[in-house]
Amino acid sequence: MITLYTFGVAFGLPDASPFVIKAHVLLKMAGQPYEVNRKGFNKAPKGKLPYIDDAGTIVADSTFIRWHLEKQYGIDFDQGLTAEQRAQAWAIEKMLEDNLYWITVYWRWMNDANFAKLSAVFFKPVPRLLRGVVESLVRGRIRKSLHAQGMGRHSEADMMAIARRDIDALSALLGDKPYLMGEQPSSVDAMGFAGLTSTLCPHFESPLQQYLAQSHPNLVAYEARMRQRYFPA
Repeated sequence: MITLYTFGVAFGLPDASPFVIKAHVLLKMAGQPYEVNRKGFNKAPKGKLPYIDDAGTIVADSTFIRWHLEKQYGIDFDQGLTAEQRAQAWAIEKMLEDNLYWITVYWRWMNDANFAKLSAVFFKPVPRLLRGVVESLVRGRIRKSLHAQGMGRHSEADMMAIARRDIDALSALLGDKPYLMGEQPSSVDAMGFAGLTSTLCPHFESPLQQYLAQSHPNLVAYEARMRQRYFPA
């Protein structure tokens, strides 16, 4: 059986990480039985989650997990899509991962009110005497990652301008279809759901969340539809 290494359910989400949520959805789409292990972070081969152990084969990163499932089990997550649609799906996925994800990270980790809510859950297992030091260290690493990636160099207004363009584009692409590429879910829906459910999470407040929730009912309905399909509990 495949083991998926995760952070675990948190903040009303299937996982604290959008990329772990993406991996969950891919495994569910693939119809492969799997179990969850929350104790693998210290052994993560790339220093991050998710990764899987498939009968001794370790695969890190959600994209490589997808490719492993396709190769190992003969799965085509984009079955029925044309070459053009497959290219569009890939571009949409990368937009979500390289833009919307990092803006969501900023509002969770760099906004003091949201960080207080996050740390109360995320760092609860850390001994109280060490918690402040660990919180400061991890938050500092996230800040450096945001700066290195580039999103952290922008003002909040500039980040929101990018986020609005991303959300508007995603809403236009979805239109009135049930899923991003048509009548059936495809690879891009794994990250589509992961990105949107993380952004809409009511545990954290941000102008990004408000813009998405108030201005794009088709995306809100899509997130609910995907949640009901893959995480009905």
